[in-house]
Amino acid sequence: MEDKKQQMQEANRMKRLPQYLFTIMDNLKQQAQAQGKELIDLGMGNPDLPSPPHVVEELIRAARDSENHRYSRPYGDVEKRFRKAIAQWYDQRFGVHLDPETEVLPLIGSKEGIAHLSLAFLNNDDIGMVTSPTYPVHANGVIMAGGILYNIPIGPENNFRPNLKALSKEVVRMTKILIVSYPHNPTTACVDLDFYKELVAWGKGKEIILCSDLAYSDIVYDGYKAPSLFQAKGARDAYCVEFHTCSKSYNMAGWRIGWAVGHPEILRSLAKTKSYIDFGIFRVVQEAAIQALIGPQEFVHQLVETYKKRRDLFVSGMQAIGWNVPCPKATFYIWAHIPPKFRALTSLEFSKLLVSEAGVVTAPGTGFGEYGEGFIRFALVEPEDRLKIALERIKKVLAISG
Repeated sequence: MEDKKQQMQEANRMKRLPQYLFTIMDNLKQQAQAQGKELIDLGMGNPDLPSPPHVVEELIRAARDSENHRYSRPYGDVEKRFRKAIAQWYDQRFGVHLDPETEVLPLIGSKEGIAHLSLAFLNNDDIGMVTSPTYPVHANGVIMAGGILYNIPIGPENNFRPNLKALSKEVVRMTKILIVSYPHNPTTACVDLDFYKELVAWGKGKEIILCSDLAYSDIVYDGYKAPSLFQAKGARDAYCVEFHTCSKSYNMAGWRIGWAVGHPEILRSLAKTKSYIDFGIFRVVQEAAIQALIGPQEFVHQLVETYKKRRDLFVSGMQAIGWNVPCPKATFYIWAHIPPKFRALTSLEFSKLLVSEAGVVTAPGTGFGEYGEGFIRFALVEPEDRLKIALERIKKVLAISG
């Protein structure tokens, strides 16, 4: 009898994961480039502008100190100063006073921390609730931890906010983590402080971790100021945690450095989980991040002004070619409903059409969860001249006969 070739099977929880959105789009890009197409990539939220010069200089200086080449130590000098810088940044940004020793935890990027939060707390019969659409790791972290994923649909009809009062008592009883994120990726939706006040009030008396992903708090326009969960009265006494990162505010995406702040017990469990997995953040990067947080902030203001110009150009350009898209008050994304005559296509099919016919890469809405279907996301991570070219190409696609 012929021997059957054995196949190593990955864990069942991994099989539940959808193929990662950007892996799909990378494959499409490679195919288009192999055919000689010149692409304009508005798919991944990967900042195209450089990191602050003074931060880069600090990185170089710190790299020359051989002491920084050793393992990071949780309570080393660099690590203590970084936690203090995070607490100082929160105080200046939001008027929130944090204990850097117990209420601040540095991370290898906020994405890592969010995924490990689920790993730290979810059992197989625990629910992790996320909004849908959402940033993929919010949902995928729950699945990878072996928890039960519960999607709360959000859309234009509810201003992209979850209706927590409509949840069944059984679902709430089984829920251990609820993740929200405003300014919202991918929809760009914003909230005011009242939203967090209501969230904290809803969570009072419940054994549920209220988690806020605040990655885009600095990328805001037209006078809007993004609040922190911890500005809401009672948040520090509840099971609350908030994640942030240097990736968007300081164009330090590839540096992989972020943090979590919040309830000491939650952070201790998250730190315990991480201690079995990583050895902390390269101390050189921590030194540079300290300078990003406590140094001059004019860089951030200039960055926001650059994104605002791109937003204004792209939104007005889309409307001029017949695609009516909303003008966001935050993030560097455009969340666009697929034009009416193309709505027989899925978001992935329409994204493929834009790549093949226009050479413009976008992110299909379905990659952000089942309730993202029917939408696509543009990331404004190309300069204005390239955005103008993208608009001209998209105009030709819209002219295709339905």
